[in-house]
Amino acid sequence: MTFIAIVDGAITTVALPSIARQFDLTTAALDGVVVVYPVCLAMAIPASAWLVGRYGGKRVLLTALVGFLVSSTLCGAAAGLGQLVAYRAVQGVSAGLLLPASAALLFGTFTAAEQVRVSRYMIVPQQIAPAAAPILGGLLVDHLSWRWVFYVNVPVGLPAVVFGALFLAGHHGGRPGRFDLPGLLLSAAALGTVMFGVCEGPNRGWSSASVVTALTLGAVLLTAAVTHQLRATEPLLRLRLFADRLFRDTNLLNLVGLVPILGAMYLGPLFLQQAQGRTASESGLATFPEAFGVLLTVQAVGVLYARVGPRIIVGCGTAGVSAVLLLFAGCDADTGLWTFRAYMFLLGLAMGCFFIPTTVASLATVDRADLPQATTLNTVVRQTGGALAPAVVTTALVLGTPATAAADPPVSAYQHAYLALAAIAAVTAVFAFTLPDGPARAAARVGTTTTGRPARFRRRREPVDS
Repeated sequence: MTFIAIVDGAITTVALPSIARQFDLTTAALDGVVVVYPVCLAMAIPASAWLVGRYGGKRVLLTALVGFLVSSTLCGAAAGLGQLVAYRAVQGVSAGLLLPASAALLFGTFTAAEQVRVSRYMIVPQQIAPAAAPILGGLLVDHLSWRWVFYVNVPVGLPAVVFGALFLAGHHGGRPGRFDLPGLLLSAAALGTVMFGVCEGPNRGWSSASVVTALTLGAVLLTAAVTHQLRATEPLLRLRLFADRLFRDTNLLNLVGLVPILGAMYLGPLFLQQAQGRTASESGLATFPEAFGVLLTVQAVGVLYARVGPRIIVGCGTAGVSAVLLLFAGCDADTGLWTFRAYMFLLGLAMGCFFIPTTVASLATVDRADLPQATTLNTVVRQTGGALAPAVVTTALVLGTPATAAADPPVSAYQHAYLALAAIAAVTAVFAFTLPDGPARAAARVGTTTTGRPARFRRRREPVDS
């Protein structure tokens, strides 16, 4: 179900030139079509935990998915730029509820040991989606229309709705406490404003009035939101969960570690198309081997997680990411596609050590009752890291491009960007080796639930308690 939400965040960029021609606009004028999606997604995330607690994960998930499909249809049928931006906003809100709800269902259903095994399969759509998005988008735009970039969500999503309605297990909700409206307004405004500033900084310039205003206002709102959440008796975002060191450190790893990982995925197509003059199809096929590397590594991670723990796996993985990025920094205009593909495969092998361990370990010491809140905070952190990645890459390219150079950055600018990402990955690796992963290893070995109680013991007592 999350496959289409991930694809939609990346595939729209491919269709922008065609949309610009349709509405007789410049591509730059369509910036809102891209930015409104992550902004509205970030604004919707804070409410997801309360909604899951009140109505149940299944209801929230299916409602968000239906909203996503309806808004996708409306986007495809949009008659003008205003309508398209408005419907994209609805898409973003739906995705902001969809991602945390699906994670809460997954990690609330399985024990810690089972979560590692299930994540080996869940990682497949999460990795295939961003790798396939440029290829799929190019085929749809070239052979059908830009409208099919949005219409394609419907035939993929409808079977998911039917399957979820028939087979997903889920409680009917409960009484999560009073809805924290001030917390929602402050959190949504803060996250949306910061996300706008981060996304627009590379395009408009970090010193532009709109970006400086957005980041300054976002920082003020974020401070107010954090203060309110810590003082509230029933906060919308349970920030006190960050007092748990394992939860806090794994989220810091996600925030910083996603920058070099997703930054490399963003930088690769730019290097191939702008520095080497490759086509979009060549670029998509050259970056796709990364997905195969990830899928291969996660199988080994699933076996090794309980034995060696997430600290060693994540530390070695991010160190490997740093090493491969140094290889990319040696690429130039004459580097062949097969060399680039080999580097992407190696990058995938290293990246596969990151995703599952950081996610599963972050919830190892979280009480089951706090799972919706914990997965919501995880989603906020990952979305922020995902937004920072292209911002860091674009800023590095701008700094590496001489003022007298042409519009496109020189090869040296791409090399410097890869070096910057490699440095961030190296710092992340050092921090990863300090992760206190004892509880995570113990939970995975004995098959406990996220409450720390053995799953077999819990099942035996439930009929007696009832």
